Amino acid sequence: MKLTVIGQYCVDVFHRSGGTEERRPGGIYHSIIAMSGIAGDRDTIYPVFSVGENEAENIRSVLSPYKNVDLSGMLVLPGVTHEVHYDDESPNEHALHLAQPIPFAHIRKFLNVDGVYVNMISGRDILIDTLDEIRLEIRGKKIPLHLDIHCLTLHTHDDGTRTFRPMADWRRWCFMTDSVQLNAEEAAEMSVEHFNDTLLAKQMIPLMVQAFIITRGAEGATLYREEHKALKTIPIPAAAEAPVVSTLGAGDVFGASLLYSYLKKKDYQDAAAFACQAATRSTAVPAEEKHRQLRLLRESL
Repeated sequence: MKLTVIGQYCVDVFHRSGGTEERRPGGIYHSIIAMSGIAGDRDTIYPVFSVGENEAENIRSVLSPYKNVDLSGMLVLPGVTHEVHYDDESPNEHALHLAQPIPFAHIRKFLNVDGVYVNMISGRDILIDTLDEIRLEIRGKKIPLHLDIHCLTLHTHDDGTRTFRPMADWRRWCFMTDSVQLNAEEAAEMSVEHFNDTLLAKQMIPLMVQAFIITRGAEGATLYREEHKALKTIPIPAAAEAPVVSTLGAGDVFGASLLYSYLKKKDYQDAAAFACQAATRSTAVPAEEKHRQLRLLRESL
C-alpha cells in the first residue's frame, strides 16, 4: 500500500529542572514512525511536511533508517523550524516559529495513494481551502481520508502560549472526511456551543463522517457511527495497562494505526481497537523503542 501523512514537523524542546535542555524530533515525526512501524516493508509512506532549513539535514538523517519512508514530500523552508517548548516546572507549552501552511500544489503529487492522514500538528499545517482541494482530488477515487483535529482547537498567542478556542468552522473541516479523531479535552472545547460528546457526534454524522472517534487516554476511546439512520456509540476499551513511560505522540500513533488497520480490514470498530492497542503500547516505551514495538504489533493485523 501507499499512504500519505500530512502535517508539520517540529522540534520538541524540553527544559529540565536542572537547567539543561533536550531537543527531540516532534510533530509529524511521531506519525511517520508510527505509520512506518505498522506498515509492511513493501508499503510506502509519503510524509508531506515542512521543515526549516536549520533542521532539514537532521530530519533526513533521523528518518533515513526507515526504509519504507519516501522523503520526496519534505518541503524545506527558509528560516527556523517550528519548535514546541516544554518546561518541567510548568504545564504550559510554548509553540514558536510556526511554519507557513503547506500549499496544495506541493501536496497534490502525493495523493495517488491508498489512504491519506492529515494531522493538524500546529493548527496551521494546511488551510481549510487546501483540505477542500484534497477532498476533491481523492473522493472520486474512494481514497479514505483520516483527520486528526488536534491543534485546530488551539490558539497560539504572540508569546507562544496556547489556549483552547472554539472552532466556528469545524463542520467545514469535518465535512466529507471519512474518519475524524480528537481527544476528550479537544472535543469538549471544539464547538462554539460546547456540545457534549453525544451531541457533537450527532452533529458530526450528517457531515458524511463514517467514523468519529474520541480518544480517552487510559480509558480507551469511543467510536460513533451511523447504523440504520441512528447513532451508534461503541466503547473501545484500552489495551492491558502497562507502566507509562511517555504519552507524547500517543495520539499520532492512534491515528496512523487506525487508518492503516482500516485499509487492511475495512472495519472501523476493528481499526479503533487496534489503534487503542498500538497507542497504549507506545506509551510504555521510550521514543526510540516505539518503532520496534509497533513492528511487533503489526503481525496481529
